Amino acid sequence: MTQSALFSPLQLRSLTLPHRGWVSPMCQYSCSPDDGGGVPNDWHLVHLGAFATGGAALILTEAAAVNPGGRISPRDAGMYTDEQAAVWERIVDFVHRNSAAGGKIGAQLAHAGRKGSTYWPFAEQGGSVPEDDGGWVTQGPGNGAFAGLASPAKMDEADIEAVISDFAAAAKRAVDAGFDTVEIHGAHGYLLHEFQSPLINNRDDAWGGNESGRNRLMLAVVDAVRAVIPDSMPLLLRISASDWAEGGVDIEASVRLAREAASRGVDLVDVSSGGAVAHQRIKAGPGYQTGFSAQIRREAGVPTGAVGFLTSSGQAEHTVATGQADGVFMARAALRDPHWWLRAAFELGHPLEWVPQYHRAVPRHSF
Repeated sequence: MTQSALFSPLQLRSLTLPHRGWVSPMCQYSCSPDDGGGVPNDWHLVHLGAFATGGAALILTEAAAVNPGGRISPRDAGMYTDEQAAVWERIVDFVHRNSAAGGKIGAQLAHAGRKGSTYWPFAEQGGSVPEDDGGWVTQGPGNGAFAGLASPAKMDEADIEAVISDFAAAAKRAVDAGFDTVEIHGAHGYLLHEFQSPLINNRDDAWGGNESGRNRLMLAVVDAVRAVIPDSMPLLLRISASDWAEGGVDIEASVRLAREAASRGVDLVDVSSGGAVAHQRIKAGPGYQTGFSAQIRREAGVPTGAVGFLTSSGQAEHTVATGQADGVFMARAALRDPHWWLRAAFELGHPLEWVPQYHRAVPRHSF
């Protein structure tokens, strides 16, 4: 047996992850928009269940909106009704019963902000969905619109407090549904990131004005969620470490945010980047975000997860072994191969348990 950094366990509070290979949240735009929308279905069961049978140690759901207006599109999932939570519970139960590797599942909670009420990527049209076609008036820190989308309504104090409460209520539903962890989505130009980014938030009240004010909503949500989930449950936070645009969020600001979030009970920072503005200039390539993850891990003193064009077992192993992150989140690679972790374990010489239904396919000499 080969000693693998990627396939070593990780302890977060009372949760033991069997290894460091995880599934990123990936929106599927597959909920029916009828009857209020937001209810996951058999597509989500099969999609997420495949990663469980494929050996993933942690599976994060797609962004589950904390209220109807928090969805990216009318076909997005939610965590704001008991009906939604009941279906999520079925999916959680499947993952727990059918992961031979001992995989866990977490709920990503989100609010799309000004980037909500859009058509899904494979719709015939794009842009904002009008109200007479199932859309809604979006909300944001101000009235500035994301490129090509409708202008949002500027949130007042009551709107902001309501969103904080909605995150807490969604987290409580996730706990009751049996999820092993919760991730707050504070990245990719959605509501919490909109408040954080100086390129978007030009408020002059306590929810803007300076870095502390811009971070206030993100941290208030951290506090609210941490207060309603068990002390034993780890809390994750996804951030965009850089806006990739002059005058926007940079890695130094992200280190400060991560340090403060960790002091309030965040146990791992899921480090992504971008999404705030259309004029971003991302220098993408294999491992292009691992430097952000490494710096936050080192300077903020908090465990991190890395994302971004990490597709091979060697890349993932190197990322963890060199201390650039405590784990690697897979997205497109997982869609291409839902059994990526079984393949990676074989390639790295680490035994990983297969579900018994697949034992006849366990490789002996080559995958």
